[in-house]
Amino acid sequence: MHSKIIPLICLLLISFGLFSLQAVTNESVSVYKKKLNDPEAFYFTPENFNISADGKTDVTNELQEAINKLKREKNFGILFIPQGEYLISNTIYIPGSVRLIGYGEKRPVFILGKNTPGYQNPDPEDKANANYMFWFTSTIVEPGEPIRDASAGTFYSAFSNIDIRIEKGNPTAIALRTHIAQHGFVSHCNISIGEGKAGIFDVGNEMEDVKFFGGEYGILTTMTSPSWPMMMVDTYFEGQRKAAISVFMMGPGLTIVNLHAKNVPVVVEIAPDIIDRLYMENCLFENISRAGVVISRENNSLSQINLRNIICNKVPVIAEFRASGRKSQVRHKQYLLKNYTYGLCLDNMTCDGEYKTLIDTEPLGSVTNSLDKDIPQLPINEDWVNIRDLGAAGDGETDDTEVFQEAIDKYRYIYVPQGWYRLTTTLKMAANTHLIGLHPFGTQFILAESTPAFSGFGSPVPMIESSEGGNNIFNGIGINTGGYNYRAVALKWMSGEGSLLNDVKFVGGHGTLRKGPMQPFQWNVTSEVSSPSNPVYERGMDQAWDNQYWSLWITNNGGGTIKDIWSANTYATNGLLVSNTSTPSRIYAMSLEHHVRNEATFRNVSNWKIYAFQLEEEGREGVDCEPVDMINCSNIRFANLWQFRVIRVSTPRPTGVRFWDCRDIEILNSHAYAQVMFVSQVPYYDVNKDIKVFPWEFAKLTITGNESGNRDISHEIGKVEKLASEFEFAQGITNDSKGNIYFCETRLSRIYKWSVEDGNVTLIADFPCKPFTLATDTEDNLLVVFRYDPQPGYMVNGQQETVPVLPDDNPGYSGWGNSGWAAWAYSIDPGNPEETFKPMKRVKTTDIKSIRKAFYPSSRWRYDFDRAVVYMPETCFVAPDDVTIIPETYDLGRSAALSKAVPGKDIFISDESLKRVVRLSVGEKGELSDMTDFVQKGEFSQTRDNDGNLYIADGKIWIYDVNGLYKGKIEVEERPVSITFGGRDGNTLFITTRTSLYSVKIK
Repeated sequence: MHSKIIPLICLLLISFGLFSLQAVTNESVSVYKKKLNDPEAFYFTPENFNISADGKTDVTNELQEAINKLKREKNFGILFIPQGEYLISNTIYIPGSVRLIGYGEKRPVFILGKNTPGYQNPDPEDKANANYMFWFTSTIVEPGEPIRDASAGTFYSAFSNIDIRIEKGNPTAIALRTHIAQHGFVSHCNISIGEGKAGIFDVGNEMEDVKFFGGEYGILTTMTSPSWPMMMVDTYFEGQRKAAISVFMMGPGLTIVNLHAKNVPVVVEIAPDIIDRLYMENCLFENISRAGVVISRENNSLSQINLRNIICNKVPVIAEFRASGRKSQVRHKQYLLKNYTYGLCLDNMTCDGEYKTLIDTEPLGSVTNSLDKDIPQLPINEDWVNIRDLGAAGDGETDDTEVFQEAIDKYRYIYVPQGWYRLTTTLKMAANTHLIGLHPFGTQFILAESTPAFSGFGSPVPMIESSEGGNNIFNGIGINTGGYNYRAVALKWMSGEGSLLNDVKFVGGHGTLRKGPMQPFQWNVTSEVSSPSNPVYERGMDQAWDNQYWSLWITNNGGGTIKDIWSANTYATNGLLVSNTSTPSRIYAMSLEHHVRNEATFRNVSNWKIYAFQLEEEGREGVDCEPVDMINCSNIRFANLWQFRVIRVSTPRPTGVRFWDCRDIEILNSHAYAQVMFVSQVPYYDVNKDIKVFPWEFAKLTITGNESGNRDISHEIGKVEKLASEFEFAQGITNDSKGNIYFCETRLSRIYKWSVEDGNVTLIADFPCKPFTLATDTEDNLLVVFRYDPQPGYMVNGQQETVPVLPDDNPGYSGWGNSGWAAWAYSIDPGNPEETFKPMKRVKTTDIKSIRKAFYPSSRWRYDFDRAVVYMPETCFVAPDDVTIIPETYDLGRSAALSKAVPGKDIFISDESLKRVVRLSVGEKGELSDMTDFVQKGEFSQTRDNDGNLYIADGKIWIYDVNGLYKGKIEVEERPVSITFGGRDGNTLFITTRTSLYSVKIK
């Protein structure tokens, strides 16, 4: 059942006493009932180790040796624990990237026996003054060496499908210390704490389906190791003596969905003088004697408390304020807490905010006594087919594509043991395909460098593609697109609301590990080619950064449950693109980091909830990174949205999350921070309305979409008005037949649209292709001239890919010409750019019969201008309408705009070298001739109005009539770069400058 909690109709039935569910028990259900055969894994069995699973034989030393052996020999991997009871008597240390996973009809249980020595007295040297059964560490703990706690660099560690029991006489015992980072988790685990201190100390990354019984606390915690929000889903707490959860140092950003707490004094207790950014949703509080939440710091923006849809039974106090003694009380015995907010609240983007306590309750006649699971469950593994049994090699060299595709065609549930499975074409999932791995670095789908199907210039090609609208599961698998595969998208996800994408690592950059004790993964490339395992740096930047499409692309109404995702692949354009979907969906615990231009983009998205969303920018690759762009989105909730810039950052960043025509966006708990001064100056910014939200910390912000904004666009004739700003270098301007305007930024690879319908600017594309200039054909397809650099290592007919040197390479560049790159062209439908991207056809100009328009560089900077401007290139790019061409000339890569040539009419081109504009005639094939001087001004761009007057950008905008007589000028506060006319009647001049888009209505 997909719903997070009892649906509304069930709540109504409950209120009349007509519906209830069974109470929770401490019985556990094994997720993996059958042994999973994995040739890379270790198995903690009597055949492999001197142990007995009878609950009486001490297995401490053997278990530690098994874990250490796995780490030493494999560096990362899985130790499978079969069903049974295992007695331990001392702390077991689990080094980074090692997972303990249980299997059997019943979960295995680890037991701390009665009165185990060492668990009776507090440890004054320990942060929690406690003693642990299991402790996640960064590396192997050698005898006599200090213990190195798990840290921000401890990835892929896990403890799953295993129960823990602390028996009597161990008052300082804590079951697990879990200060782990990405892809670290505890799941499917019952912890019986009894007289012990706590079940878990120091939470890390993500937790699912964990139940805590007894103890002083269920969880006792400080902040997470990377200082990112902690995600908890489907948890249960019962009988804790002090609190279910206690935050006793700087808060971990607890983000909690589907928590059931019963018979405890406090659900979440925040220690004196401590803060947390606490978010809870779809929970059940039952018999809470003191308070649901104890809050410490008041009137401080870092104290952020949001509770949503909490069913309460015998919870007289929702929140208690420790400092003031104030209490948020509810007189009903049984009620639904629809909303509780405490902290700095901004009702819209224009208000300064104020500290508020908001509470909204509804009485209930009776309540449920348990919750449905929130996360879709994996199928029973007795039905899984092992891909190794079907012939997959998983050796990183053999092409396993055909084996996987045949398996998908025949089987529903496919288990993918550890191994690196090389693909050579797209792997397409059927409607109900489940691909299940259990370690997202140990199990990977990989591309060799320059795999032909993913290389060169062309539209996005996914490595993995889900079904459209299906119920797919993709779990516990990494996807590695390599360093150079220009067309690669790691995963295109179109599956529906009931689908699950979980524990997936997009490999590349941070989190990359060596396989085996000493051997790195070997890529089939020369040492001169940059790759994830062999980065080649130029001016501090990896040459391969930002050359591929998105890592995770969710589109075509795709969505579902997306959990525990880490994308730090600097070779990808961004970690996440969500486009064109209204499917109700949830993201839980997603970490997006270290991309060059964007971490995430949401375009035309609605009905999503996004929990524990973490963004991080690094010092070198993140200099220009915009964390999030949200374009035409609505009905989206962020809970604990954290923006972080690391200590190595040395440049300021103007904005964090940018909104382009969005409404009904709710941000609950915001944290924007850095260890240096260069935090994003404006963490939330509405581009079109020029609204800046300055607080880095707050409990609640609503982007209503109704804010009036700060741009006063009057459309007064002759008045220059700024439409949008904060661009790096805006150029390439063009219009379409409706009057819409398009422009771009070359280095940052972004294309924008100004809409004639609503007057808003929108980011429409950010492909990893640097756009120079834009044009439109007769059908309003957008034509993009861009820079193409041959893909290193990509062999064409047995030779390294190159681009031809054009006959009109510019001799003015000290003989360097284009230095091996080319100006090529592609087309898109601006309304659906990702799905319509395609290269423009290249044809010989001698084969052109006739055209309706041709586009030439609006300016040329060269000593042989007179010859070059009338030169008809040997080839041209043909638009989708087949009657629009762009002649392939070198100067396409050195122009700020394109000028339209219509057969039978004149065209004007700027000579940058001699600061003049010339007039030329246009032939039926678009060829230019009869050059004459027009005026002695000219830089990058010029355009004509409906009356034939010529507007020339040259510091200012100079106006001349058709005979070259001066008529006036337009002054702009910045130097104009590219200009064109647009708008409904074509009488508005649009101007790009370095930073902004301007307009001026001329009549």
